[in-house]
Amino acid sequence: MTLPTEDTRVLYPSGAVDTQATVVHSEPLGDGRFAVLLDATCVHPVDAGWPDQGPDLALLHHGAAFWPVDDCIVGATDGSALYIGADIPVAKGTPGWAFVVVHVVDAAGLNTGDTVTVEVDEGLRDSTSAGHTSCHLASLALNAALADRWKKEVRPDALGTPDFDGLAIDESLIGQNASVDTYRLGKSLRKKGFSIDGLNEALASIEATVNATLAGWIKTDAAVRIDRDGDLLTDRRYWVCELPGASVRIPCGGTHVTSFGTLGEVTVTLTLHDLDGTDVLTMNTSATR
Repeated sequence: MTLPTEDTRVLYPSGAVDTQATVVHSEPLGDGRFAVLLDATCVHPVDAGWPDQGPDLALLHHGAAFWPVDDCIVGATDGSALYIGADIPVAKGTPGWAFVVVHVVDAAGLNTGDTVTVEVDEGLRDSTSAGHTSCHLASLALNAALADRWKKEVRPDALGTPDFDGLAIDESLIGQNASVDTYRLGKSLRKKGFSIDGLNEALASIEATVNATLAGWIKTDAAVRIDRDGDLLTDRRYWVCELPGASVRIPCGGTHVTSFGTLGEVTVTLTLHDLDGTDVLTMNTSATR
């Protein structure tokens, strides 16, 4: 069986939830399931390198038969073997390697050359996209609320504010109409100039400031779009929106809603706790639609 020599063409950045595609490779995974590669897909995969947004729910149809997609994962191949998720041994863009979307299905029956219809669960896509857009907005609002805590100059975010989110983020998880972001406030962050003095006492005020900023942004009902350098999996993609007085452009491989007005009310709660001697800030973001 021949493995592909170029990246999968991905359609989910444009919001696509169904498409026709051709099977370019299928192989057993050893647990009764199969890895199916298509020339194009609208199914968003999870990326082991930064697994913030999980996979879409989807079906693959061929004739009268259909296969639920149990999982959808970024994989890579050098033409001799298929590597999936954390087993990928090289970085994206490595010459001689193709990065692919791996559709994991429960049974055999799809062969190279078969034409399939790919169908994504629209409800989950929409709620996850709302969670991801809300996450970006909350991160920008948090950066602004913490800007006066920096004692040194650090890299800015897309609004020109000190990028607390980018410098302190430990984990980001996108859920349905929600997200959870965890930030480590350790020695390395303090050496960069971030002050945690009085942070716990100021947390309620910071939370209120973030929520006020979010409320103002949501009222604008600004449009959201994904710009991309190309349609292949490893082509760079960017989340773009117009905030009051500024255009925002952030690298992002996920899916998003098309406007702020679809989010309803976006609010955050902030908590601070100790983890093995390190202060950890957690931001829970919710879109009440």
